[in-house]
Amino acid sequence: MRGFTPGRRAMLGLAATGLAAPRLAGAQDAWPSRPVRYICPYAAGGPTDTLSRQFCQKMSEITGQQFVVENRTGSGGVVGNLAIAQSTPDGYTIGMGGIATHAISPTLYARLPFDPHKDFTFVTGLWQLPNLLVINNDIPARSVAELIAVLKANPGRYSYGSAGPGTTLHISGELFKMKAGVDMAHVPYRGSAAAYPDIIAGRVHMIFDNIPGALAQAREGRVRALGVTSAARSPVVPDVPSIAETLPGYDMSSWTCLCGPAGVPRAAIERMSAFARRALEAEDLKRQYLDQGSTAWWTTPEQVADFRAAEEQRLAPIIRASGARAE
Repeated sequence: MRGFTPGRRAMLGLAATGLAAPRLAGAQDAWPSRPVRYICPYAAGGPTDTLSRQFCQKMSEITGQQFVVENRTGSGGVVGNLAIAQSTPDGYTIGMGGIATHAISPTLYARLPFDPHKDFTFVTGLWQLPNLLVINNDIPARSVAELIAVLKANPGRYSYGSAGPGTTLHISGELFKMKAGVDMAHVPYRGSAAAYPDIIAGRVHMIFDNIPGALAQAREGRVRALGVTSAARSPVVPDVPSIAETLPGYDMSSWTCLCGPAGVPRAAIERMSAFARRALEAEDLKRQYLDQGSTAWWTTPEQVADFRAAEEQRLAPIIRASGARAE
């Protein structure tokens, strides 16, 4: 007589009674036992892709399993994060969330194809990247305080560029306007690099850009750096004050996190978090991140989930006040 093989319904019954649980738990305790897919929601070759690949390389070294980066681009990171949310919750498809998709987009978009509150399992922070305020060289200001004085004396005369509505560059400018009580026009571009010819020529007067791009322009003398947008000074440019030193409470940094779909088993998340901590605290990875203007940022799963929720709540009134909307 041929041996009996239980069907799908019978197997589900075994799982429901707990008879199959030890085998599943054992598999999760061994995470990762096979290659892991990491979805980067931005284009290959860009800064987030580079930082993601450096993290995945370190995770491969630590775990002995390959972490394969897959670029799924579109709609400011929404397409890639939808792919994460819709993946099988077994810990073998993870990826990069962050301020754009999980804190700004819930207010910026009238409708999202995923729910940032319910459709993800958060693992840890990955990195933080502040912006750098740089201005046209002809503006008579060599500090944030002097710039505010110039702006208040000339309401509506000056403008700032950004990489587009709803980006951290745009929100940095709107938060500056609110905190300083100044009036500036917003001029959006298709990426921050496109703004610099106008800023250098004085057609637009300043930008709150990610540190790497802004710092390169400042070091070449094309613009003047006045302040970083993080609450404290950045180790990348320790000689540049934070804007918060003049405007208490000012804080606007890009951040990213490691996440998977909702329902990833806790055992896998705990192992993932522990391996990620080893990766993000490795001296070589920290140096690589600093070289690109960012700082490695490990958190517990609970800390990053709470941080995301707080950021959404904090940024919502700024986004609404700016009038930025995306469909």
